[in-house]
Amino acid sequence: MKFIATCLIAGVVLSPLAALADDASYCAALSKLYREVNTGTASGAAAEAMNQCSQGNTAAGIPVLEKALTDAKVSLPKR
Repeated sequence: MKFIATCLIAGVVLSPLAALADDASYCAALSKLYREVNTGTASGAAAEAMNQCSQGNTAAGIPVLEKALTDAKVSLPKR
């Protein structure tokens, strides 16, 4: 019983951490794709979004990069 409780607690703690890692990976993938599509140059908003991603603020970076890429008619990477 103790083992099950420990596993449940670990799952609750690790799930948010896994989501953060997934968001960081997705944000990095969006940044990479944006750079490839835009030949290394970035608009002010996209540059700031990529900066936010690199600082771990994926909530600020992801929506801006998704919009920039979809506006450019680029398919987004798998999340």
